[in-house]
Amino acid sequence: MGRDERFRLTFLGAARTVTGSMHLLELGARSILVDCGMHQGRRNESLHRNRNLPRVATEADAVLLTHAHIDHSGILPVLVKRGFEGPIHCTSATADLCQAMLKDSARIQQSDARWLNKKHRDDDSWEQVEPLYDEEDAEKALSRFEPHGYDEEIEVLPDTRARFIDAGHVLGSASIVVDAKMNGHRRRVAFSGDIGRRRLPILRDPTPPEHADYVVMESTYGDRTHSPAEGMQDQLLDVIERTRARGGKVIIPSFALERAQEIVYSLNQLIKERRMLPIPVYVDSPLTVNLTEVFRRHHECYDAETVAFDGDHGDPFGFGLLTMVESVEESKALNRLSEPVVIISASGMCEAGRIVHHLRNSIEDPKNTIVIVGYQAQHTLGRRIVERRPQVKIFGVKRDLNAEVAVLNAFSAHADRDELLWWVGECGPQVRRFFMVHGDSDQCDALARHVAALGRQSHVPDLGQHADLDR
Repeated sequence: MGRDERFRLTFLGAARTVTGSMHLLELGARSILVDCGMHQGRRNESLHRNRNLPRVATEADAVLLTHAHIDHSGILPVLVKRGFEGPIHCTSATADLCQAMLKDSARIQQSDARWLNKKHRDDDSWEQVEPLYDEEDAEKALSRFEPHGYDEEIEVLPDTRARFIDAGHVLGSASIVVDAKMNGHRRRVAFSGDIGRRRLPILRDPTPPEHADYVVMESTYGDRTHSPAEGMQDQLLDVIERTRARGGKVIIPSFALERAQEIVYSLNQLIKERRMLPIPVYVDSPLTVNLTEVFRRHHECYDAETVAFDGDHGDPFGFGLLTMVESVEESKALNRLSEPVVIISASGMCEAGRIVHHLRNSIEDPKNTIVIVGYQAQHTLGRRIVERRPQVKIFGVKRDLNAEVAVLNAFSAHADRDELLWWVGECGPQVRRFFMVHGDSDQCDALARHVAALGRQSHVPDLGQHADLDR
């Protein structure tokens, strides 16, 4: 088959792993890149993959972005730096979030590189760390963003249209439906992005795509189930109260987007309902502060419960005991506090940002609790904490893990196995094949087996694998 007749998918990222989402849809001589995410994990491997993007990615005609999380958007500045010249389509809320997130990512990379290089300056074997991109690179990528509303039809290429439908994962998150016509043949390909849970606070429930011929879907929790979303506040309350009784701190590594706002919203509800005794709460993440402002501007993404709470109680993301920390000096001062407090800080997988400093200062004290509220990819500090290893390395120094570790998976923004299978069923019987991505191998394989048990065709692609879409 010649290139002009090629109709295929190529899996350039998030194949048998959770991070680095990137898929190429080839339509003859034209192509669309869906997501361009940062690979996270082992430092050297991640740096290599994030710096060395496949040429076919940089030569794509357009990008469709499912949402703003860095593992889906974080390498867009590298893409543009390497020569990509097309538009980047996304929802309006995603565009606003990326304005803050990509520039923050650049600043974190520059700061961490300076810190590491200074720390190892006397080590002759140390290879100098260089950031993947700077704020100017981020600005160049952001200038290519074209925001759209949910369900708006976009002409991405001649004879190729796309729509964003609500994925219910984070603010502005979308599943993408691509309708393409080539050589007289029509195909509909759907990309799930990250699928949210039903009945979570703040956002509307996910909307599965209709009448798709092929579906690329995430598999983060392909064989795991979560605690009911309705019990998430009770779990959080229990952890806070038992840590308070010990006189300790509650340290919550949290993604600055969505998870932090969900926790703040839950604490707000607990306080307004007088179910929780007063305790100081600190959000130590300038990015979270900025993103929370974006949440306040996008009421169109709220579910009915959040709209009602806003009307009855005012700001869902602010209350009297809450302090938003911005300066480095204020952040350092939190480590000197001796009374019980709640500290929410980024990044969610504990790989960068201020949370690493809080963990360094809190992880060896058994009075404290580290609360894990999101997925932790393999080879990250967060995964090592979830595995409760006796010692973990923080800034290159081994630390004893003496603090309590509480995993509250009810807060997960990813659908679990049962919710994913519900989503598969709602896609309809006409789907020719489901491609399982964005999950560790065991989770992708398990979800593929569950989908096959429903009598549906499924496949788990490897990195770089092609899949011809039969016409």
